[in-house]
Amino acid sequence: MLNALEVVTTVIVGVMVGVEFSVAFVMNPIFHALPEDSGQLGHAHGGRILGAVMPIWYIGSLVLVGFWAVAGRHHPGSGLVVTAGGLLFLSVVMSVLLLVPINNRNKTWTPDNRPEDWTQQLRRWERFHYVRVAVIIAAFALLVTALA
Repeated sequence: MLNALEVVTTVIVGVMVGVEFSVAFVMNPIFHALPEDSGQLGHAHGGRILGAVMPIWYIGSLVLVGFWAVAGRHHPGSGLVVTAGGLLFLSVVMSVLLLVPINNRNKTWTPDNRPEDWTQQLRRWERFHYVRVAVIIAAFALLVTALA
């Protein structure tokens, strides 16, 4: 049973990392290259879609890692799992305090109602997102290492 939990958790966290990596290094550059207001509209639409899914994914990943840490506490690699859980907790805190407030504003913007500093707010979100991606990549690497 523990093996199944380990694999399922690692896959779910790994796919989440892939999505967030793609947002940072694929989707955002595409949005920035779009003409006129298309990029801003793409950011807003992406914020609505991923803003609805990612909280469940982040919290679910953290819960699964917590179960793994408890169930495997006497197994090799348990310290790595606990550390990965700490990093995922940090990513949730970062999301709630830094990224979600900006995304909640961004997802309502249109070319007619966006604030004058909308590009600065998006750039701030992107900087925070790069840090969050690094944190969840580190958590994923620890989980993979704990499997070995």
